[in-house]
Amino acid sequence: MDDVEVCGLAEDLAEFTAEVFAWLTRSGWQERAGQYLRGLMLDGRRKSIQPMAGRMHAVNDQALNHFVTNSPWDVTAVRRQLARRLDPAIGPHAWAVDDTGWLKCGAASPCVTRQYTGTAGKVTNCQVGVSLNLVTDTASCPVDWRLFLPETWDPASRKAAGDVTERRSRARIPRQVTHREKWRLALDMIDEVIGWGLTPPLVVADAGYGDAAEFRQGLDDRGLTYVVGVAATHTAFTQDTQRSAPPYKGAGRRPPLIYREPAPSLLKHLLAAGRHTACTVTWRDGSRRRGAKPSKLRSRFVFLRVRPASNVHRRAVDFGDLPVRWLIAEWPPGEPEPTRYWLSNLPADTPHRTLVRLAKLRWRIEHDYREVKTGLGLDHYEGRTWMGWHHHTTLVSAAHGFLTLQRLDPKTPAPA
Repeated sequence: MDDVEVCGLAEDLAEFTAEVFAWLTRSGWQERAGQYLRGLMLDGRRKSIQPMAGRMHAVNDQALNHFVTNSPWDVTAVRRQLARRLDPAIGPHAWAVDDTGWLKCGAASPCVTRQYTGTAGKVTNCQVGVSLNLVTDTASCPVDWRLFLPETWDPASRKAAGDVTERRSRARIPRQVTHREKWRLALDMIDEVIGWGLTPPLVVADAGYGDAAEFRQGLDDRGLTYVVGVAATHTAFTQDTQRSAPPYKGAGRRPPLIYREPAPSLLKHLLAAGRHTACTVTWRDGSRRRGAKPSKLRSRFVFLRVRPASNVHRRAVDFGDLPVRWLIAEWPPGEPEPTRYWLSNLPADTPHRTLVRLAKLRWRIEHDYREVKTGLGLDHYEGRTWMGWHHHTTLVSAAHGFLTLQRLDPKTPAPA
């Protein structure tokens, strides 16, 4: 956005800043927050502090840097206000969890190490942040974040780097912050946002989270519905599979009922069902157009009812009957086997089109990552502190939230 466009939103931005940053009561903090949001929204190649301050008149870059890097304001209070403001406006169909990477050259930034990130599509030197986004097909926004702390940054881990204590001290990482798997961070955020008074309609995630049976069981334990991606190698029984026991010989304790045969992989279940069981499903309008109408997104899918059979699920039911879940697999024409898989605990009578639409809804978080990176400088922050990273991501989320609200409810232009 150019300066004229941002200035035209000055009144709305001031109201939004006063509401979302209401807990920032120290002198100058709300003003700095408003300046930072404006700087993030202005056109410019770099959205780090000095270039942003240079594009805004009468803004002290040192004061802005201190506000982001060192000022002890609470990101949780701001994120809570942001989530409460956006939830009724967006009316999310799901909460999406995923992670994205910040590519780095050096080793000083908090939690940077060589690790995989989808941003680069490979193992590289980077930070990784996990986010929770409120999403529909047409609107979305990240409202909570966690910076993933690798084991090399955890002094209690056997993989800890030799200089981990010194590096943590320089980055000002709180003592209580330790390594937690990304799926655990996702559950932490879900619990936190629920604690803010919001109710998740559904949780969606890719296989990076769905492959963790503990994550799926954690959602079940919380009474939450989900549609999550999984790998084809996970195992399951058919819906009709029953536990059994060998004949009782009349002496000693009766043998327990158990699933006596090995559970096949999801791929084997689908190959056994066959390509002919796939049906065409259209789930939403695409971004491309065919003449005056938008093109439709459609593909072929197989839907099965199965009992996921991981040890995590078996222990959760005390080795009793495993619950039945939806297995959704995309099997495009011409492919020898399905290309994508999802598991869901939605009810048995859920329409197939609804299952696919919700499975595909996770794409919206990629849209958010693209917007906050290319438009709002999410990965442009050059600070090297734990607090600075969390301040910056919170401010970027607030800027994205403000623009989302503007798109959802644009002001009627004044008459000429």
